Amino acid sequence: MSEAVTNDIRVEVMSNYSADNSRPLEDNWVFQYTVRITNQGTETVQLISRHWIITDGVGHTEEVQGPGVVGEQPVLAPGESFQYSSWCPLKTPTGGMHGTYQMARANGNQFDIEIAPFALKARYTVN
Repeated sequence: MSEAVTNDIRVEVMSNYSADNSRPLEDNWVFQYTVRITNQGTETVQLISRHWIITDGVGHTEEVQGPGVVGEQPVLAPGESFQYSSWCPLKTPTGGMHGTYQMARANGNQFDIEIAPFALKARYTVN
């Protein structure tokens, strides 16, 4: 699990290897991750966009950017959380992810929050 708090917004991530969706003989390992974003501040915020940096076990890096998460741009009042799950395919049995979410306050001010690094690791792998 990874955890980071930036500007009173907590981001927690848990990842799991998805053996049912993976095809190791075809160099295709699939990982599921679940993110919980919690507004610990006193102002309402909205998630505007995401920026992921994904690195596989041989150091190949991909960046993924886009609006919102899973088709949503959630608004979080103070004390509220938003949780979602997604997936990431890799060509190696190990890797990692980290990144940022761009958030906006009700007054329009935008800021980035950290998504701390977390590991992607298939079961029975030695690294």
